[in-house]
Amino acid sequence: MARGVANARGAGAAVGFAAGDATALPLATARFELVVAVTALCFVPSPVDALRELARVLRPGGRLVLGELGAVSAWGVWRRVRGWLAASPWRDAHLWTEASLAALVASVGLVPVRARGAAYYPPSGLAAAALRPLDAWLGRVTRVGAAFIALEATKPERA
Repeated sequence: MARGVANARGAGAAVGFAAGDATALPLATARFELVVAVTALCFVPSPVDALRELARVLRPGGRLVLGELGAVSAWGVWRRVRGWLAASPWRDAHLWTEASLAALVASVGLVPVRARGAAYYPPSGLAAAALRPLDAWLGRVTRVGAAFIALEATKPERA
């Protein structure tokens, strides 16, 4: 958190920080119009409980943007192998597909709107350099092979 505070100050951004449990956020219900969570669900024991909390603090009509690590990619395979071979955060990490993220979002009452992928190249410098120019195009047409998946969802307006 200290690094985030320092970065925000350095950028002149008026940002508040609060430490808390992802499954019990120390924030008021329906407080935010936009909630962004990047690689948060991959490392919590219960992604559905954490997502339920993100949805709770989101206002009706608000947007949620999730950025999570893709399961069906060379990077995902590499992370899994590293988890199997050594004690590392990758051992218990949750990796996602577009469909599994969309289903998780829908399970807490949010509506998936769109998804994009990024980093379709393998964790190899030469191959990455060759494939990097195709990344933006691939991100628009498929999430299969993406090391990173961004999913946007909305919270329905209450009747």
